[in-house]
Amino acid sequence: MYILFDEAGKLQTGRLLSEAESSLQVELDSGKRLKVKSAHVLLRFEKPAPAQLMPAAAALAGTMELDLAYEFAPEEDFGFEELAREYFSPQAGTEQLVAAMICLHGAPHYFRRAGKGRFRKAPPDILAQALAAIEKKKQVQARIDTWAGELLAGRCPPEVREQLYRILFRPDKNAPEYKAVVEASRQGRLAPLALLERAGAITSAYEFHWQRFLFDQFPRGTGFPPLPAPVIDEELPLAPVQAFSIDDSHTTEIDDALSLQGLGTGTVTLGIHIAAPGLAIRPDDPLDQVARQRLSTVYMPGHKITMLPDAVVQACTLEAGRDCPAVSLYLRIDEASLQVIDSRTVLERVPIACNLRHDRLDDIITTDWLAGAPAAPAAPVEVEHLRPTLGFLHRLALHLKAGREQVRGKPETFTRPDYSFRLEGVKGEQPDGSETVHIGTRRRGEPLDLMVAEAMILANSTWGQWLADCGVPGIYRSQASLSPGVKVRMGTRAQPHAGIGVRCYAWSTSPLRRYVDLVNQWQIIACARFGKTAALAAPFKPKDASLLSVLSAFDAAYSAYGAFQSGMERFWTLRYLHQERIGELTATLVRDNLVRADMLPLVLPVLGAEGLPRGAHVRVRLGAIDEIALDVSGTVVERLDLQADLPPDAAGDGEEGEEGDDDTLSAPLHLAIDVEEAATEGAATPAAD
Repeated sequence: MYILFDEAGKLQTGRLLSEAESSLQVELDSGKRLKVKSAHVLLRFEKPAPAQLMPAAAALAGTMELDLAYEFAPEEDFGFEELAREYFSPQAGTEQLVAAMICLHGAPHYFRRAGKGRFRKAPPDILAQALAAIEKKKQVQARIDTWAGELLAGRCPPEVREQLYRILFRPDKNAPEYKAVVEASRQGRLAPLALLERAGAITSAYEFHWQRFLFDQFPRGTGFPPLPAPVIDEELPLAPVQAFSIDDSHTTEIDDALSLQGLGTGTVTLGIHIAAPGLAIRPDDPLDQVARQRLSTVYMPGHKITMLPDAVVQACTLEAGRDCPAVSLYLRIDEASLQVIDSRTVLERVPIACNLRHDRLDDIITTDWLAGAPAAPAAPVEVEHLRPTLGFLHRLALHLKAGREQVRGKPETFTRPDYSFRLEGVKGEQPDGSETVHIGTRRRGEPLDLMVAEAMILANSTWGQWLADCGVPGIYRSQASLSPGVKVRMGTRAQPHAGIGVRCYAWSTSPLRRYVDLVNQWQIIACARFGKTAALAAPFKPKDASLLSVLSAFDAAYSAYGAFQSGMERFWTLRYLHQERIGELTATLVRDNLVRADMLPLVLPVLGAEGLPRGAHVRVRLGAIDEIALDVSGTVVERLDLQADLPPDAAGDGEEGEEGDDDTLSAPLHLAIDVEEAATEGAATPAAD
């Protein structure tokens, strides 16, 4: 005796061994024995044996026309035996009974289960919907198969191309375009990216990297909603100074300017003037929501995504020839000892006399020129007029730097140049990857850089301490020590920053470009207005959860933006290798099998460096360049130095401080990784805001 039974929704057959009141012992063809409940038994039969019955019944079930079976089936609940007798014949045999059961069991859109071995016809309207869905699914699957075939043949269907970046970066896994790529990848045994490259879907490596960044950070695009430029309706006093800024020629967000009064009197007053969007933008207003969503300006060669709309930037930037609203820090300094006597903060309008562009003045404003030597070429009149002021600021900057180095316990060393990228042939608002790239170098620690860097460090540390003294929370950057592995942290408490060598450090000097600076400016404005009672009036109170939320969001966004900047600078460096047909270059071994190119912002893995000491100078032959993966490798072909033991800093290792405040210092490749984080990695950079 054999039985047909339902085991967890699966039809099975077996030989009956024994039977109790409510269960049976059954042996399957495999030899496995099961205990089956009597309620699960559908059919008992003597022959044929299950090994012959099931294949034959399944084949017969495959010939049954479901529409015809649906017509033959009774309107009320029915058993599979009834359908078999209606469909085949009143004397339906075991094979036909089992075929009917298999047919009913496998067509839930036609027949619904109504009990053990019993079914009910689906209502006609429900059946019609189900059949339409099945047909649609078949059509979709047919499209998937067609698209997958085209991809395997090296062609990209237009439908897949339209969804390319969504498929790669933020896929809808139920979308047929995505399924087609997955299926083709499986059949072709290729990674999806490699498959799409081969099919010609990715025609621009630059666009690939750009779209990936937009999908991650700007899914709604980089445009701004229509917002009016802010108006500062507060009456501000006019400062009795003539201030000047020092920035790169491409800088539009001019955040900071300097002024000096009393030179030659024994006590000078240094003014550090910071653009004041915090006087026009209020917490939680529409402009604040835009800035809080972006959190920082994004830099890349040839383009940038600003934190604030251009109209806002133009209303607040410290442009020459205007009296600009500013938050000014005035420090009285002893002219001989260069010691800071006291400081005060003022909300005012500051006359901006000129905007100096250091990329045009580095060859003029040198250490010798500041000491009185004539410039070659000759300095412009307005610059020559500033020579005494710039000379004092340079002397002060060297003094401040030396003081920080004493606190650090070791000097800052600048062993690598800064790199700048200039793109030629940009046709639209941003590059498309086909432009000619020029990579320039600039020695670190140039006088103008040093003046701005030290002034911004002085402002950020002074204001950070002032916030703490007033009991007003701010957003600080701190580093417990210079020991390897001790990273820079962000927090709301004033703590030492060992990497810079200051008691505390609160970013406050770039409110047009960094949201934490804008937040700190609001807090500083409250202190300027209310002094020791500012804690009651400041927008953010002690232990304010929203301040912690800003801190966390900014940290994540700033890291992501920095990684993108690094990637785009590496992309243009690889393009430069192609463009200049560079097949070999000289480099310095950083560690293990990594080398740093001497004249380009490029670190790459190499073969043949085994056994060479750190800092060894080598010639490297470059391999294939992959602009999608941003990958290039090389092989050491020659060692160029003969030193057996090189100094520890020969590979450019040292401690890092904070990075620069202006666009020049925001653009180069070495700034793509937060230099504070690199303190455990290597070479020092000028400590700046």
